[in-house]
Amino acid sequence: MARPTMEDVAARAGVSRALVSLVMRGSPKVSDQRRAAVLKAAEELGYSPHAMARSLASRTSHVLGVMVSDLHNAFFAEVVDGLDAVAAEHGFELILNTGGRSPARERRALRSLLSFRPAGLALLSPVVPTADIGRAAEQTPVVLVARSSRLATVDTVNDDGERGIALAVDHLVSLGHRRIAHLDGGAGSQAAPRRRGYLAAMASHGLTPRVVASEYTDAGGARAVRGLSGDLPTAIVSCNDFNAVGAISALEEAGFRVPRDVSVVGYDNTSLAALRHVSLTTVDQPRNELGRLAATALLQRVRGDRVEPVRHLLHPSLVVRSTTAPPVRPA
Repeated sequence: MARPTMEDVAARAGVSRALVSLVMRGSPKVSDQRRAAVLKAAEELGYSPHAMARSLASRTSHVLGVMVSDLHNAFFAEVVDGLDAVAAEHGFELILNTGGRSPARERRALRSLLSFRPAGLALLSPVVPTADIGRAAEQTPVVLVARSSRLATVDTVNDDGERGIALAVDHLVSLGHRRIAHLDGGAGSQAAPRRRGYLAAMASHGLTPRVVASEYTDAGGARAVRGLSGDLPTAIVSCNDFNAVGAISALEEAGFRVPRDVSVVGYDNTSLAALRHVSLTTVDQPRNELGRLAATALLQRVRGDRVEPVRHLLHPSLVVRSTTAPPVRPA
């Protein structure tokens, strides 16, 4: 069955196409009686205006594009919740896609979002080169979540990753751990500040650091742990919750118990970490607030409220659950 058009709505309501267009744009120039007739006809036909076409016709957009780094990671869903809440409050809708943690795929995803002529773009933990972000910002307002930038045309919303990882190391040291490894986020966004935080915290306690190559996935956490099997630390600080869950799975498959044999700390405090059978000790960064601040920054740019960049840096906190305990093996 063909999709109903604006002409179909006009015919059903007995009005002109131009008047239907005014109603769909929310124009105050239409009488209540005619507006009701058009909306009734649209509902009966199942008609809804095409957001992209409406934007092109009116030269305005009420769409915000969102590029998510990894659809498997609950962290991003919780950030999008915050974005969506603020967008909806101001009459905007979101369109989402993903770059799958690949610079090449993200570049294509960025071009796809820009083709919708969005009012602004929120890029969540992108790994695409800075030059591509700068070019996108020449076309529409851009905000980065979980990635830093010095571009004056781009806003950023981050948590203090160095401080967050230090909280995890300090907690493990307070329990008596000395052999603490960090499963690194590799080339992932915000992996570098978390790595720096780990190295600085280990140095402050006079401990020898051990950075293990990994990535922001459960598979990456599992691979990293299997590589440690010959010299297992008493505690692991993972680059994120997803990585930590993979690490725990590999430890248990190898016959080790968490936290009796190895303590594990994640990062993000996603909904996954709070599940009773996971009960992951983790560093909390306020995901919903990250999203709300990102949407607010975009809308400020869209409305022309400011041109100077904003740099939000939120303070993380530690949430202690069931995956950390004093070491039983020699620390």
